[in-house]
Amino acid sequence: MNLTNAQRAEVLIHALPYIQKYTNKVVVVKYGGNAMINEELKSAVMGDVVLLSLIGIKVVLVHGGGPEISETLNKMGKKSEFVDGLRVTDAETADVVQMVLAGKINKSLVNLLGSMGGKTIGLSGIDGQMITAKKLDERLGFVGEITHVNTDIIDDVLEKGYIPVISTVGFDGNGNVYNINADTAASRIAGELKAESLISMTDIEGILRDRNDPSSLISSINVSEAPMLMREGVISGGMIPKVECCVDAIRRGVRKVFIIDGRVPHSILIEMLTDEGIGTMFV
Repeated sequence: MNLTNAQRAEVLIHALPYIQKYTNKVVVVKYGGNAMINEELKSAVMGDVVLLSLIGIKVVLVHGGGPEISETLNKMGKKSEFVDGLRVTDAETADVVQMVLAGKINKSLVNLLGSMGGKTIGLSGIDGQMITAKKLDERLGFVGEITHVNTDIIDDVLEKGYIPVISTVGFDGNGNVYNINADTAASRIAGELKAESLISMTDIEGILRDRNDPSSLISSINVSEAPMLMREGVISGGMIPKVECCVDAIRRGVRKVFIIDGRVPHSILIEMLTDEGIGTMFV
């Protein structure tokens, strides 16, 4: 798209009130799904994150990495098992989760952000004793239920002007490592930081009143309406835990939560810096 210089200036001026609203505020971005596997989309997301950081917004990037964990286990000849959408995690799988999330994925994102001019640092939920956890369900093994989030290390790196990139593994007092659901971790971290907003990137447009009709997007939902939408089946399946995390974040003091389509290039900027927005906002 070729814009004239005047049009470019118009775009920047249009974004100014939004930039002012978010300057010095904390925004947590939960990143995963399709936007993580497609290299072109990954670059667009990282570019958005660097831009937001450079205009004075304190961005915290929280990431999962389910497909890459499955792929690594597959190469080791280990089959992935799921119960209620959660990965059954024995001790060996917990080691792989830590290696893939806190190692491979985390460092590749840090590297990519750095190559785009971002000042960034990679952390896991074990660093700075950030995410304390216990077993969620004996059937799932080392899948963690968060018992405490300590944001001291996040506050410290934000204060120094870094973008913290956080992989969602947790720990307990006995030295066990836990696989933590990325939506849950992002919601708790955003709540503890009293973030201005939490942006959850998914593989759908947002919440649709009719799942077969993209034009039936619900642009705004009050958290009090969520239980009714679940009863009506508007929110169903894998979206239920995602929406529960959104509701939890609002109840913990996050001002606004967005579910946006991570398959759309620059969806974060469209949501944050334009009138139109792109997904479903929870208030």
